[in-house]
Amino acid sequence: MSKAAEKAYKEAWIADIALLPSVELALELMLGDSNTIGYYFVDHDRRVIFWFEAHKSIHLMLDVRGVERKSHVKYALESEYWGHINLFPNKRCLPEDIVVRLKELLIHAQTEYIDLGASLSPFASDQVESMLGLIDPLMSSLNKENEHSVRIVARCMERFCIVNFLNFCGQPGARRNTNKLIYEYSDKRSDTILSRVMNLVMFGSPNAHRKVLHWILADKKIIQLGRYRNFTDRLSSEWNGYAIFSTVLLAVDISFLAIPFVQTQTSAILVSYLSTLCAMGSFVVTLVFARQLNDGRRYPAERVVSVIHVWNKSSIERLALMLSLPFAFLIWGVIFFAASLSIVIFRTSDVITVSIAYPIWVAIVILVTWPALAGHIGTLNNWIMRRTIRPMRWALHLKWHLRPGMSGVTSSSRV
Repeated sequence: MSKAAEKAYKEAWIADIALLPSVELALELMLGDSNTIGYYFVDHDRRVIFWFEAHKSIHLMLDVRGVERKSHVKYALESEYWGHINLFPNKRCLPEDIVVRLKELLIHAQTEYIDLGASLSPFASDQVESMLGLIDPLMSSLNKENEHSVRIVARCMERFCIVNFLNFCGQPGARRNTNKLIYEYSDKRSDTILSRVMNLVMFGSPNAHRKVLHWILADKKIIQLGRYRNFTDRLSSEWNGYAIFSTVLLAVDISFLAIPFVQTQTSAILVSYLSTLCAMGSFVVTLVFARQLNDGRRYPAERVVSVIHVWNKSSIERLALMLSLPFAFLIWGVIFFAASLSIVIFRTSDVITVSIAYPIWVAIVILVTWPALAGHIGTLNNWIMRRTIRPMRWALHLKWHLRPGMSGVTSSSRV
């Protein structure tokens, strides 16, 4: 280690880097190779880390595209600086300006939660409120060597610097609210005929989940932790309900199949089998999702990282389809059971019973189908408008401007 330190200082001197007294050297054994020693310099005045040679780090840039300015890179370097302080908080004083800066950041985040209901802060609203209560105790540790207070402040500042870097803080086109996108996307896969058919088959559930996932994410990179927690809480509540309903439907299907006169109706038995399978599918998928969600609550940080990985590697479209499976299986199970019950009613009852039940059955089907298809009819009309009428309008508009004698108008419209 001593030879590695001597070499690092020598190379920094050769590179004409002035090492002030506020600069310290950090050395570490590289993972997987005990013979290689990594290094970086820590500048406590500027609160950044640096190297004596050109350094390219994908980890440092967090896979963020469009990083061009030094003022932007500074937030990434500062986050690494606070990560270093978090690892080595001993023998360090707690600067007063940093505690004041952290207090201002937390107050700003709390104001956004109160005013807008959302914030770009890395903490949820209840966490911000709790952390503001720690500021006054931290004031008693100002300019003192208290490693616990230093580490608390370092952890918070590290996360704020990461968020500032990801949101392009201080850069043109910076993200100023949770719904603003920095990059432009053309998500054509969500507008395909197959996705619309699947959305219809699953009774609009994929479209609802897709909107929520887009609401949680920004640029497929940032997860709004407050929204993410609310989303997982809502999923947990829904899946608990689906598990109960699936269990009830499964018991009803089995009891229905045990009725003696139902066993003589082959078509009713077949449809009831389909209902039973759908109920089992909903129950099993719900249990699998609930277990994964509970694992994520036991290990929240690792769970968030895994969710980011899934959403980056696979499309939100497929994730929305997966989350829609419990609801879709349950609804189809109920439909198949209703069909099986209808077969038994209309095949085993007399004319009077059928004449009374038939209009009521038709009215119930219409009333149930109405809200289920109301949203799809409007969506289908909008899709037809985009595919037919708007291109026709554009063609007529283009034909009008390309008429003889209109060339001057089209050429003068450019700026």
